[in-house]
Amino acid sequence: MQVFLGDPRRFGLPACALTIGNFDGVHMGHQNMLARLRAEADARDLPAALLTFEPHPREFFARSQPPARLSTLRDKVLFLRQLGLIDYLFVYRFNHGFSRMAAQDFVGQVLVEQLQARYLLIGDDFQFGADRKGDFRLLSACPGFVTEAMPSVLVQGERASSTRVRECLAGGDLAAAERLLGRPYQLSGRVMHGKKLGRTIGFPTANVHLPHRKPALQGVFVVEVDTPDGRKGGVASLGLNPTVSTTPDYKLEVHLFDYAGDLYGRRLSVRFLKKLRDEARYDNLTELVAQIERDAASAKTYLTSLQREQA
Repeated sequence: MQVFLGDPRRFGLPACALTIGNFDGVHMGHQNMLARLRAEADARDLPAALLTFEPHPREFFARSQPPARLSTLRDKVLFLRQLGLIDYLFVYRFNHGFSRMAAQDFVGQVLVEQLQARYLLIGDDFQFGADRKGDFRLLSACPGFVTEAMPSVLVQGERASSTRVRECLAGGDLAAAERLLGRPYQLSGRVMHGKKLGRTIGFPTANVHLPHRKPALQGVFVVEVDTPDGRKGGVASLGLNPTVSTTPDYKLEVHLFDYAGDLYGRRLSVRFLKKLRDEARYDNLTELVAQIERDAASAKTYLTSLQREQA
């Protein structure tokens, strides 16, 4: 899969079969759409392509209260590569000028001239252009390409959508989120230097940088992390850390079991397996340490039972 930022005409690419969307989380609905796109592209002897936007348009329009982002652009690229269903990923910058582009101009300038779409697959609720005036009727009237709509994908009777995944994560239902995603929910980021308080109380943590202001979930969790020395289980806190911090910045702190390696500067992917509890404020460090010990014991018990199930 090749990734192109902005107008790709300078690369001399061929015409393509295309789909459009934010694909936040790359959940089962997205995966089914890309599988259908791949089949249609092969039938037409065209490369399969995805057009997505950065930042997420909802982040652009609600800057003061942006929705929780499920995946960073880096993780989105990773998930798409792992699927192996598309040839080209086009990433367009979503800014003020792009947001005011009329729907007809988007069709003519972006879909026809820049991307050379010959087949277009969209979701059944897809809207685009200034004031969201573009829709399936407008696209299907364009003679330059064939447009088809993909119906919603149901997972155990539930519509797979990024909004629903966010709701499951916010409610702590990681099992439901995993069903909709087709994998455990994960966040990735680089390990940064922090206050190093954890090592002084017997629980050293990797402080993982969060690239977005608002995470999709909060609390204390059982996690798995791929390290340079293999996959390790642990316990993680994602939130404001109110006992020892007064800043409004969210923090992801991961304590790995039986691991003493140096992770500073490394990028970690943290998979969230089970929520143990909500975040809480404690009156002193003694109470905090006692709770961390209980969390660690619960996490180890869960990971042991998981290993037995998978054996």
